[in-house]
Amino acid sequence: MTHRPHLRRWADLAWTDFAALDAARTLAVLPLGATEQHGPHLPLGVDTLLAEGVLAAAAPHLPHDAPLLVLPTLAVGLSTEHTAYPGTLSLQPETALALLADVAAGVARAGVRKLLILNGHGGHVGLLDVATRTMRMRHGLLVWSVHWWQLPLIDTDGHDLEGDLGASERRWGVHAGQLETAAMLALAPHLVRHAALQTFVSRRTEHVPRQPTLHDGRSAKWAWAMHDLHPLGAAGDAAAADASWGRRVIEAAGRALAQLLLEAMDAPLTMLAAAPPGGPSQA
Repeated sequence: MTHRPHLRRWADLAWTDFAALDAARTLAVLPLGATEQHGPHLPLGVDTLLAEGVLAAAAPHLPHDAPLLVLPTLAVGLSTEHTAYPGTLSLQPETALALLADVAAGVARAGVRKLLILNGHGGHVGLLDVATRTMRMRHGLLVWSVHWWQLPLIDTDGHDLEGDLGASERRWGVHAGQLETAAMLALAPHLVRHAALQTFVSRRTEHVPRQPTLHDGRSAKWAWAMHDLHPLGAAGDAAAADASWGRRVIEAAGRALAQLLLEAMDAPLTMLAAAPPGGPSQA
């Protein structure tokens, strides 16, 4: 597990510690990864390593007494689009939703009212939209989902690091491409197979001339399996990945996450409004 200096771990507490927590400010953070193929050049644990790595990069920017508790990382999630490749572990959608719901129920039972899920896997975006709304309605939690690659990737000099990716990479580099490979070169270079680095051209680019609206990235969302995009299980320019740029990306994401965590800890529980009288019960 990635080292996270001075971040308190939920699992290190005794049950008697929870009564003393500041219920209005305490924030539980759930790192959510996956165990799924990432092409021939990256390991199965990329999404877990990156979620934990960004959280570790946020730690130095948080006060030592921050009312934050890091839940045990969930390293297996919803990865059905990758199950054609050996090694991928995936829950079924209903299992993944039930797992997240049960974790949220435990957080609520402990008296913690705020939960932030730090996600490392693109396939969880839709899942988390459903899961987090259910948590709010069922348990009255103030809950957020954060997808690390969507954080502002701004360098210390104000430079937007995402802009360093070409337009083609931003559009088509959806899995194990330049961004993820660079981040892995920074965090775990010993796990990157340099001889297998290449430009994995997505097959979606072949369809654009004939179906431009279907593939414009806005009008329709295609439910693809990874082998629909590339037989080797990656899409993007992994060959262009650079470790030093990857380190800057992780550090930028860490700074942005730290600011977001501070704001979440300060967010008032009054953001949650009572249901209108006479309305249907929440479920």
